[in-house]
Amino acid sequence: MGKILKLKNPIMINNSSVSEMTYDANEINGMLFTEAEARRKSAAGIRNVTINPAIEFDVGLHLYLGFAAILAVNAAYDFADLERIHGADLIAVMDIGRNFIMKPEESAPDNTERPSGTTPEPTTPQSEILNSVE
Repeated sequence: MGKILKLKNPIMINNSSVSEMTYDANEINGMLFTEAEARRKSAAGIRNVTINPAIEFDVGLHLYLGFAAILAVNAAYDFADLERIHGADLIAVMDIGRNFIMKPEESAPDNTERPSGTTPEPTTPQSEILNSVE
């Protein structure tokens, strides 16, 4: 299901000002993923090609996966267009990529016992001593 990214800083794509982009991370396929990774490495330069941070902390990959989520549903765009996104909009695109990478936390089953609305009657009779105190 596609969502809409509203840009605070519109960019020009195909001679049009674009301030909103649809995206769908669920549409990222293997080719888009590997192209995003290759472009991230290329953008980082030679110095980062041999060092791969844990995928959870690879913000450059998150950015390019965010781009991939946009490209997956916008055939008229390409990576070069999206690389013109700037400012706070970059963080929004990185969030899209990060959310694609990070698995949602599984909700743990609730094993806690909850008290019922009524208190059950005691099953053992009250002792004679307690009866005489009342």
